[in-house]
Amino acid sequence: MATTARYTVSGMTCGHCVSAVTEELTALPGVRDVDVALVAGGVSTVTVTSDAPLDEPAVRAAVDEAGYELTGAQA
Repeated sequence: MATTARYTVSGMTCGHCVSAVTEELTALPGVRDVDVALVAGGVSTVTVTSDAPLDEPAVRAAVDEAGYELTGAQA
């Protein structure tokens, strides 16, 4: 059964930002889908569907690797 979690991410401003975050999160084990609702210059919502609940520190590290900041999580 798939699990969906929503995260808020700050610092994203364009399609390239969306691609970078999507690429890093998709690389996490078990991630099936990543959907980003971009709010340029504001706080964007990232919805991640995965096989099992993800470890928040792993999600935070992936977003950080992409160059942005995870500001919140809602399972």
